[in-house]
Amino acid sequence: MAFIITFLGKGGTGRTTAAIAIAQRLAAQGQRTLLLGQPVDPVIAAWVGEPIHDQPLSVAPNLFVVQPQLTTLLEQGWETVKRLESEYLRTPAFNAIFAEELAVLPGMDSALTMDALRDYDASNQYDCIVYDGTGDQAMLRMLGSPDALGWYLRRFRQIFAESDLAKTLLPLLQPLIGTVFNVDWTSDSFAKPASQVNDLLDRGKAIISDPARMAAYLVTTGNAAAITMARYLWGSAQQAGLTVAGAIVTQVPPFTPVDSSSFAPLPMYTLPWVTDNQWQAAMEALPDVTDTTHAPRSLEVNLAERKVRLFLPGFDKKQVKLSQNGPEVTIAAGDQRRNIVLPPELRGKPVTGAKFQDGYLIISF
Repeated sequence: MAFIITFLGKGGTGRTTAAIAIAQRLAAQGQRTLLLGQPVDPVIAAWVGEPIHDQPLSVAPNLFVVQPQLTTLLEQGWETVKRLESEYLRTPAFNAIFAEELAVLPGMDSALTMDALRDYDASNQYDCIVYDGTGDQAMLRMLGSPDALGWYLRRFRQIFAESDLAKTLLPLLQPLIGTVFNVDWTSDSFAKPASQVNDLLDRGKAIISDPARMAAYLVTTGNAAAITMARYLWGSAQQAGLTVAGAIVTQVPPFTPVDSSSFAPLPMYTLPWVTDNQWQAAMEALPDVTDTTHAPRSLEVNLAERKVRLFLPGFDKKQVKLSQNGPEVTIAAGDQRRNIVLPPELRGKPVTGAKFQDGYLIISF
């Protein structure tokens, strides 16, 4: 397992510069480091001085660089789909469709790259993975997708199982599905695949929500729009359960200083502008990104006081909505929702109060 670091911020603020500098610093410290770039971003290739392919390329001691090719990832993913289909169906239909025929649809690029990130993490070949993603709201939604998909799986499976429709159809479907699927059919016919999906989603959530496994840094310039965007992405990252450990201000000419209060209580670092491929000053200016002990946690539960605190910087109370359904509480902030499964001690207890204070939503039970 690797420690994963990524970056959030408006385009043109120097996210890739920060990624390259941090990757070099980690490698120089003896960490086996993989710099994972966006599939079509030419900046990393220009820094390396040669084309980057879909296999990790060694560019310095302990430092590897890779830029996934979407068509290759799509072909690999399609083979996995066909394997799963053949596992559960006697007459697979997808065998008639070849991966080479498939085209990359909008939104697939982020999903495929995230799947590649998961595979590199599971390979145990790297101590650190520096992910230079899109750094925007779409990337955060992708990072938060295990939580969102888990909610859909839990709720709709439960609703169907308890519905009159399911109770009526089960006696009819049992013999029918038993003749199609390779496995013996029971009252919960999809228990095995559903369990596999749940395990995968739980592993994804565990990585994203663990500051010892993954963290993000905000990247901005002194531009007011860039600062506003960084603050908004900060709050959105909390909704995805992702720890934000600091803010990096790049000295893009003409440089405008940034008030440290803009990102309090996060530490703020100034990244010198890199010219003529001279990286030493930039490497020395950046923090130890693997130390996230100081970072505010996105979620805190105080059982003694029967309170849940969510850190939502960048939002005000008018942008935050709260609803409760059974053992879960749903928090809507901006255009993202977060479903929080309450601990056993608070399940079934109604919300008795909520207030927004100093960037925190404090919920009482």
